[in-house]
Amino acid sequence: MAFSIPHEFMIGEVYLPPMLVAAALGLLASLATARLLNRFRLSNYFFYPPLVFIGLMVVYTIIIGALLVPF
Repeated sequence: MAFSIPHEFMIGEVYLPPMLVAAALGLLASLATARLLNRFRLSNYFFYPPLVFIGLMVVYTIIIGALLVPF
């Protein structure tokens, strides 16, 4: 017996694609990581911190998308 997995997320009466939700969660996770890196002054060791932020956002979005988006 297969369970029905929805392919969209519903907030109120608005349907959102799963990758949009994964990207938003990836953005929040990368913001939290960037704040921690800035707080402990570890971002000084990066050549270009905004590029590291974008890279973190991509990595977090891929990981969250792999766990969140049904295949």
